Amino acid sequence: MQGSANLNIMITAARKAGRALVKDFREVENLQASSKSAGDFVSRADIAAEHIIREALTEARPNYGWLGEETEPMEGKDPTRRWIVDPLDGTTNFLHGLPHWAVSIALEFKGEIVSAVVFDPAKDELFYAEKGLGTFMNDRRMRVSNRSTMIECIFATGVPFASKKTLPAMLQDLAVLMPACAGVRRWGAASLDLAYVAAGRYDGFWERELQPWDIAAGLLLVREAGGFTAPLRDGENILERGEVIAANSAIFDNFSKLLRNRAG
Repeated sequence: MQGSANLNIMITAARKAGRALVKDFREVENLQASSKSAGDFVSRADIAAEHIIREALTEARPNYGWLGEETEPMEGKDPTRRWIVDPLDGTTNFLHGLPHWAVSIALEFKGEIVSAVVFDPAKDELFYAEKGLGTFMNDRRMRVSNRSTMIECIFATGVPFASKKTLPAMLQDLAVLMPACAGVRRWGAASLDLAYVAAGRYDGFWERELQPWDIAAGLLLVREAGGFTAPLRDGENILERGEVIAANSAIFDNFSKLLRNRAG
C-alpha cells in the first residue's frame, strides 16, 4: 500500500521507537521501573519511546497537537489535527518478558481518526490504515472474520486489575458472554486486541476504563477492515468515555446486545 505522507511519517516513527524498545526488551531484567499506580508500571523504555515518537512527529508536523500517555498534552497551532500516541501498550507484559506489546499512533482530524499505526516489534507485525483505504498488515490487506455464530467466536477483553472500579461489571459480562462463545482472551494490550479483530484473529473485543491512546489507532483498523465499533452505551463518545465494543459485522448485533444489556 502506498500511504499518505502522514502515514509514512507515522510508520517511520513507530519503527524507530520499536527498534529501541526491542533492545530494552532483550535486557528486560535490567530495566528500572517505577510504579505509577497499582499494577500500572512505567519504565525508562516507555518514556524514551514516547520521546522518540514525539520528536519525529513534531519535527515533521510542528503545527499538530499531541496527546500521549507519558508526556503532557500539547495544543497545536492547527486545532484540527492531533497525534494520539501510546509508545508502549502492554507495559506490564513488557516488564515481565512477555512478547506481546505494541507502539500505537493515531492521527485525529476534526475529531475523527483518519490514520492509524499499531506496530508489534516483537513479532515484526505492522498494522496500519487510512480512512477509506482499508487496513493492512505488512502490506497484506486485512479483513475482519466472517464468523456469524456466537458459539464459534473468540472475543478479547481487558480484565480490570488492582483497584479498578469496573471489575464487578466485567465479571458479570464474562458470566453472560462465556457460555455463549468459544472463548475469551485477555492478553493485556488493547491496541493489539483491536488489530487482531481487524485481522480476523479475534471476532470481537470490548473493554471499559480505557484511555484514548489505548484504542484510537485500533478503532480505525477495525473499521477499515470491515468491522463495526461502538460505545457500550448509545450516544457516548468512545474516546472520551473509554468504553468500546468492536466486532465483525455478522455478530456485532448479538455481541453488543449481550453487553449492552449488562452495561447498566
